[in-house]
Amino acid sequence: MKPSGVITITTDFGHKGPFAAIMKGVILNRFPDASIVDLIHDIPAQWPPEAGFWVSASYRYFPTGSVHIAIVDPGVGTERKILLVECDDQLFMAPDNGLLAQLLDSHPEASVYHLDAKAIGQLGLGEASNTFHGRDIFAPVAAEVAAGRLRFADIGTSTNEWIPNWVDRPQATGDQVSGVVITVDTFGNLISTIEQAMIEAMTDPVVLFAGLELPIIETYGRAEPGKFLALVNSFGFVEIARSEGNAADSLGAGRGAPIVVRNGLSV
Repeated sequence: MKPSGVITITTDFGHKGPFAAIMKGVILNRFPDASIVDLIHDIPAQWPPEAGFWVSASYRYFPTGSVHIAIVDPGVGTERKILLVECDDQLFMAPDNGLLAQLLDSHPEASVYHLDAKAIGQLGLGEASNTFHGRDIFAPVAAEVAAGRLRFADIGTSTNEWIPNWVDRPQATGDQVSGVVITVDTFGNLISTIEQAMIEAMTDPVVLFAGLELPIIETYGRAEPGKFLALVNSFGFVEIARSEGNAADSLGAGRGAPIVVRNGLSV
């Protein structure tokens, strides 16, 4: 696989400090021609599942051979491992804390490695700090891989073991699928873990959420202003919204809230 030179960065760093910018500086020092894309930096602090959700939903829109760094790392500086993953002609690097578990569940053919700390000594990285591996490990390794000077196999030990997802996969029982809200977007739309493919066999899907029963409609504008609605969003996941309003605030609901899609309204 030929590297594209593209590196995406996903973190929970937010925008108040220089942390993401410093990572970019480290990358550019090693690989000045890198194309760096900020995927998302406002992941809830120390919540890997949401980062994994967005990485899994977004990577396919980037060129073949892109490198995707995802850092939501409450275990930084401890004995936690770092995963290196090659799948679907893309490369991924993240702490082994469940962040990449959703991706790996969907791609059993993936090549997976644990970063070998001794092997990266060849890069002259020096001793990593205990609190900023994004700068000291992730960024320089990603730069070398994206530049085509290094392969994951050169610095990783093959493995078939990793930390599972913190969030259970949706469950199908009878004529319904149960999941949870995985993220809330800037509009207050509640995005669930339930994918369109899981409900395609339903002839009349209805979403049960926060005491509401909502038939799935095509788009936001098909509901009257102020009305709650359910739809399948542009990433292929079931979502609860409020037309011209904020569903999360109005319902007092957020990440982890249960959601069910059933075939048909209650009698």
